[in-house]
Amino acid sequence: MIPLVAYRDNSCDPRKCTVKKLERAGFLRIVKKISQIPRNTLLLDPTAEKALSPADKNVKSITALDCSWEVLDTGAVSSWRIRRALPFLMAANPVNFGRPCKLTSIEALAASLYILGEQERAAQILGCVSWGIRFLEVNKEPLELYATAKDSTEVVKFQALFL
Repeated sequence: MIPLVAYRDNSCDPRKCTVKKLERAGFLRIVKKISQIPRNTLLLDPTAEKALSPADKNVKSITALDCSWEVLDTGAVSSWRIRRALPFLMAANPVNFGRPCKLTSIEALAASLYILGEQERAAQILGCVSWGIRFLEVNKEPLELYATAKDSTEVVKFQALFL
């Protein structure tokens, strides 16, 4: 079981925050400073050059950046050794439903777990929000394909099928 971490900068409504819901359910740990993010974690970063793939399954933890990307100092996270971008997926959250790549943190973490072979756990964490399981329904085909890829290059090739 891969531990989950989230850096949260309090820029979103705490009542709607999916990371806060995951923390309350005991599924992840929130850190409030970038310096508190574990150095050996796999950092979910949409600006990363490599896509997340099953080849990353031996990571020590997964960290989501639950913050406004408009104000995040990307230079502060660019030094992480393991940074991965998620492949193409559709949002199922109420704010961005049907929009490509506009995932909430819970969707991003669930997608990561699914791709890394923890499909049941992905469904479990999505159970923290009323619309969560819809994310797996909307993305069933791409997630299953990404989970069979041998590496990042193959994930990118599979991604082209859904663009």
